[in-house]
Amino acid sequence: MPSTSPLRSWVASANGHRDFPLQNLPLGVFSHNGSAPRSGVAIGEHIFDLEAALAAGVFEGLARTAVEATRGGQLNGFFQLGREARVALRERLLELFTEGSTLHGKLEAQGAKLLPLATDCQMHLPAKIGDYTDFYVGIEHAQNVGKLFRPDNPLLPNYKHVPIGYHGRASTVRPSGTDVRRPKGQTLPAGHSEPTFGPCARLDFELELGIWIGQGNDMGDSIEIADAADHIAGYCLLNDWSARDIQAWEYQPLGPFLSKSFITSVSPWVITAEALAPFRRAQPARPDGDPQPLAYLLDPRDQASGAFDIELEVLLTTESMRETGLPPHRLTLSNTRHMYWTVAQMVAHHSVNGCQLQAGDLFGSGTLSGPHNDQFGSLLEITEGGKKPIELASGEVRKFLEDGDEIILRARCVREGFASIGFGECRGTVLPAR
Repeated sequence: MPSTSPLRSWVASANGHRDFPLQNLPLGVFSHNGSAPRSGVAIGEHIFDLEAALAAGVFEGLARTAVEATRGGQLNGFFQLGREARVALRERLLELFTEGSTLHGKLEAQGAKLLPLATDCQMHLPAKIGDYTDFYVGIEHAQNVGKLFRPDNPLLPNYKHVPIGYHGRASTVRPSGTDVRRPKGQTLPAGHSEPTFGPCARLDFELELGIWIGQGNDMGDSIEIADAADHIAGYCLLNDWSARDIQAWEYQPLGPFLSKSFITSVSPWVITAEALAPFRRAQPARPDGDPQPLAYLLDPRDQASGAFDIELEVLLTTESMRETGLPPHRLTLSNTRHMYWTVAQMVAHHSVNGCQLQAGDLFGSGTLSGPHNDQFGSLLEITEGGKKPIELASGEVRKFLEDGDEIILRARCVREGFASIGFGECRGTVLPAR
């Protein structure tokens, strides 16, 4: 249900807001003035308190059912309701906040009780995450990393046939703003034959799209590719922090373990499929010679509109830069168009063996790099494994992240004739190892 740019809100800060205009209306979980975590909707510089609005009697029917399912500081129940309830809630929110709403006066009169300033609130994870799976669908990243280790054969034979993924650690997923403690582990220093133990020396970020699962499937059943989009509750930004030196030693033969499980950061707002509808695109055609997906991964509608045009940005600021007032340094400006597999293909593949997906499960897309150096989604690619350090305006150089560095992920959707929307930020500051 796309909403075009002329639609305006009586919440003044929502009009032209970089991330949260009336056309977005993402859901999240927040606290205000010491309250227990509760559900809310971002609109401009404010958060609409859904539980307080429910008590005020502004919802009825399926929209009321949807809000009731958000209570308790977790959106899992709301995710489980699926698309129909989500659309009903969105339509009611548009009625409430569009200029000329008959409830404008009633809502505004309650002030901070219903619409506290976002800066006065603390954000939490939007759902209890039962499982977290990280995919590897950014083909440019896969090729760039492959070239570092296999210059003559960067992509392994299975990459273009199957959406590659691995199971991550749900217990260490944290919302934006959570500090990142430098991990410790085993590494094999260059020229050594035996590993050593200590703090990671090659800490990195990974720019990813996060996917929240809505309605799941029964164990033993699979989700058909044509139905997969209906099982997606929404999207966020995801930083899959990586300890590259630990990873290099541990990843053979089974892949990442301690090098990824110490923390994964997500932006706290759930951007719905309805808000992103104007920014859907056809999945890019595969290059000549690439294999077509197997039948269980191929759906004409998904190929025609299953991709997104979302601009992705990564910024770096150091402790010295913050102290001297220097602006953040842009590391990356990429786009979700560089995904080799669609989100629906990820869902269909994950469940094809009968694996049970559940409301509140989280997927990561894998690092979303573009073909050029200023579009790379990790320092591993940007610095070519540390061979080409980047120089910052402060005079500092970076091969990998140092203590005190902060990484900021942002996302923005822009299309002529439609209001631009954003995802909010996904931030994390590196602290020294304990």
